[in-house]
Amino acid sequence: MSARPVAGERHAWGVRFWVALLLCALVVVVLVPLLNRAVGRGSPFWLPDYLVPLLGKYLCYAILALSLDLVWGYAGILSLGHGAFFALGGYCMGMYLMRQIGTRGVYGNAALPDFMVFLQYKELPWFWWAFDHFAWAMAMVMLVPGVFAFVFGWLAFRSRVTGVYLSIITQAMTYALWLAFFRNDMGFGGNNGLTDYKDILGWDVHLPETRLGLYLATVVGLGVAYLLCRFITVSKLGRVLLALRDAESRVRFLGYSTTHAKLFVFTVSAVFAGIAGALYVPQIGIINPSEFAPINSIEAVIWVAVGGRGTLYGAIAGAVLVNYAKTYLTGAFPEVWLYALGALFVLVTVFLPRGIIGLVQAGGNNKSDLEADARLPEASPIRRSH
Repeated sequence: MSARPVAGERHAWGVRFWVALLLCALVVVVLVPLLNRAVGRGSPFWLPDYLVPLLGKYLCYAILALSLDLVWGYAGILSLGHGAFFALGGYCMGMYLMRQIGTRGVYGNAALPDFMVFLQYKELPWFWWAFDHFAWAMAMVMLVPGVFAFVFGWLAFRSRVTGVYLSIITQAMTYALWLAFFRNDMGFGGNNGLTDYKDILGWDVHLPETRLGLYLATVVGLGVAYLLCRFITVSKLGRVLLALRDAESRVRFLGYSTTHAKLFVFTVSAVFAGIAGALYVPQIGIINPSEFAPINSIEAVIWVAVGGRGTLYGAIAGAVLVNYAKTYLTGAFPEVWLYALGALFVLVTVFLPRGIIGLVQAGGNNKSDLEADARLPEASPIRRSH
């Protein structure tokens, strides 16, 4: 007995989709480096070096928004704690970068990071031991948020905690981690966090070439995350997740394990969020407990809502657009930003429940392949042939 994908699934990976994806890739992979490195500094088209990590930061937020859209837009799990997974991945990367400083720190101590010398640590804590190695650090970037999400999700979903109650406990989880990482005895730098990085894989993190390389790594990370999320959402599992969002009790009655489905997608999304945090830290140059702040997770929800919940590419667009607006408004009108953010969320909730992408679809009645992200989970079940 073999399974054949329905027409909608085949259509999701059609030629038009790959052409559209390739065009987007050409813009972010070719155009940005070209404007930064090949165009002369006197040209009006020159992209300054300081804008490259800023664009990289936007794309890191896009990966975070993508991970949140996977659980909220498709499985109906409104997580207000994805900022915690982002921060955990960032701390794993920060620990690796701190171990690369060696004797170049303020105190010149190769065995201990500067903040440990200042706090009079006698030896390196055991959980720092293997972070001299990049491979170990990258494994922890995925494992730490992934295992944390798995344990948290197993306890929550097994107890059938749903809706607003689940959102509250994810927010409480983030708040607890925020308070814990402020403690100096946790071994993560306390209030100051981890900073003063020197290099990554032997490359000076302050060089324009390294920053461009980190930007390109972020583009690759975003592309891989998008394709994996799309693969999940257009599959049979994607349709199950959509059914969970709309009528979980019916899905349970049909014999599906709702706990396993939600636990899988919640864990995968946490891994993506951790990778986003790891890419974020070397480009920004610091990771501290403020990344655990509950407002960060709430902002991520706003990004997804603005772009278009349940569309994947809408979450990416929402993250980039909202953070661009934040960059502009916090510089030009710093006292206005929080009011603007709150007003934006209210307006989107009331007038644009499907976000910007939903507005474009409704106005232009666009039937492109990219819209399949929002509609394919509603396709008919997989047909089987004997």
